[in-house]
Amino acid sequence: MPTIADSPALVAARREFDGGRDYLAACTVGLPSRATRRAVIADLDAAASGRPDLAAYCAAVERSRGLFASLVGIGAERVAIGSQTSVAAGMVASALPDGAEVLVPDGEFSSMVLPFVHSGRGLVVRTAPLRDLAAHVRPRTALVAFSVVQSATGEVADAAAIVAAAAQHGALTLCDATQAVGWLPVEASDFDAVVCHAYKWLCAPRGVSFLTVSDRLAARMTPVNAGWYAGDDPWASCYGGEVELAPDARRFDVSPAWQAFVGAAPALELFAALDPFELHAHSTGLAAAFRAGLGIAEPERPSGIVTWDDPEGSALARLGSAGITASGRSGRARVAFHVFNDEDDVDLALAALGH
Repeated sequence: MPTIADSPALVAARREFDGGRDYLAACTVGLPSRATRRAVIADLDAAASGRPDLAAYCAAVERSRGLFASLVGIGAERVAIGSQTSVAAGMVASALPDGAEVLVPDGEFSSMVLPFVHSGRGLVVRTAPLRDLAAHVRPRTALVAFSVVQSATGEVADAAAIVAAAAQHGALTLCDATQAVGWLPVEASDFDAVVCHAYKWLCAPRGVSFLTVSDRLAARMTPVNAGWYAGDDPWASCYGGEVELAPDARRFDVSPAWQAFVGAAPALELFAALDPFELHAHSTGLAAAFRAGLGIAEPERPSGIVTWDDPEGSALARLGSAGITASGRSGRARVAFHVFNDEDDVDLALAALGH
């Protein structure tokens, strides 16, 4: 099966992961690299010895911010850090007028929907099929919020068509790239906001998320979660209400989970050093080979995630019995192919399913 898996950079990256064989669940949670493991253990050892390094923690946060910015093609001044995508979506909701309409795909991940449903300001959340989402943008739509890769199905959105339709009607765009960055190239400048939790395809510890904001969105957003780390000088912003917030996207920061960022920095560094188009070809090539083996038609846009109907969970059980880690969502079996997988993983999974 011809793929670009033998690219020297990809081979070297795969060697950074000890547990990739039989692991087809990057869409659920990524695996820590050797560098991430070393960094976290070293930090724990130092802290347990009474030497936690706060300056190093902050350096890891800023290093991670800059690396994520490079992954999505923007400057670090447009990136806010956090720990959950729903918190970031809630801040985007603050930019909308009371009663505004938010358009989301049917079956969208709840962290992209609930902050608008429960905003307390009467926002109207309307849904439409992902494949036709662009056609459902209308003059009253204030925001289109969607995952560029759907969690339950692996379907890749026609982001260009959605962005064009939103622009035609003056709507803002919020893109969740949690299931994308790390295998699918994403240009954050295409959207008003991008949210991404890094614990999946970017293989960071859970608790590291990012929010990118356009100038027009930043001008409308309220830093409703502002704390000391949103200050222009965080260490001078620890007390009282007379705090000068950062002039850029950092004013939307929430206090970082320090230890998680210690592990995130080397993970992000690994992916920032790789060619995103090679990663895309590698993941989608393996996924295409798996689909061919199962007789599943190729999607309209290539995806590194493969799902198929499995209402009783029998396929997921067969994979599990063969020692393969996969996942099930919404009555479908789900596998994902990442940098730490290769052709052998495809063959093993197909054999487990009797193909």
